[in-house]
Amino acid sequence: MGGITLSLDGCNALVTGASSGLGTFLAEALDAAGASVAVHYHDNKRGAEELASRLSNPSVVIQAKLGDLKDVSLLFKKASEALGPLDVLVNCAAAESQNVSDLPDISGDLWSNTMTTNLDAPMLLTQLFSAQEALGKKGGGSIINISSIEGSRPAPGHSHYATSKAALEMLTKASALEFGPRGIRVNAIAPGLINRVGIEEGWPEGVAAWKAAAPLGRLVDPNDIASTCVFLASRMSSSISGTVLTVDCGLSIKPGW
Repeated sequence: MGGITLSLDGCNALVTGASSGLGTFLAEALDAAGASVAVHYHDNKRGAEELASRLSNPSVVIQAKLGDLKDVSLLFKKASEALGPLDVLVNCAAAESQNVSDLPDISGDLWSNTMTTNLDAPMLLTQLFSAQEALGKKGGGSIINISSIEGSRPAPGHSHYATSKAALEMLTKASALEFGPRGIRVNAIAPGLINRVGIEEGWPEGVAAWKAAAPLGRLVDPNDIASTCVFLASRMSSSISGTVLTVDCGLSIKPGW
């Protein structure tokens, strides 16, 4: 392997939406690989602080509303001031996919909030990440956008969410194209239905349908998303950029007829 490992020793990372759900797994995995992590949260301060207390490397907890682009700029500034220039950016936070609405009934506020949180905030953070003067001295960096299989396979009632994720995947590819000469790699992960506490009890019919359809017959383990994130952040994936890596237990390969 030429000495190339999954180690992120000496790296600084910002993970949005890290106070709960998938973001917590991502932050913990990056920390375990050696990175110092800026833990972003919106309103779950307790969850963010509890996460930070479990991390082994230096970390910082930062509150920001991603629907407010001024807050987004302050988030990046605070993370950089606390840890130093960022080597890894993980755009995980997203407006809830559970905000189900038929297309004719989508309100302007729902559409705007979904696009601002899921697309505008990652766009601004990507710009700020690429503008770091110290980045070139380190030979580049890695941006990982958390998309969804709905970016290519929309679900009923999720047109706003699916559209935002499809746009995020194109932003991933466009960013990889433009920032590649600076050594910045940009990739996305498109998870399928992720296992979480209470999901089988709260949505038994959906879980059963997913398991029946997915070739591996199970939900996606969030640890698998986290390990994929570490891989994309590390030098082991140094030739991978502009890719959307699907992690869905094989569901997307099932025939649709």
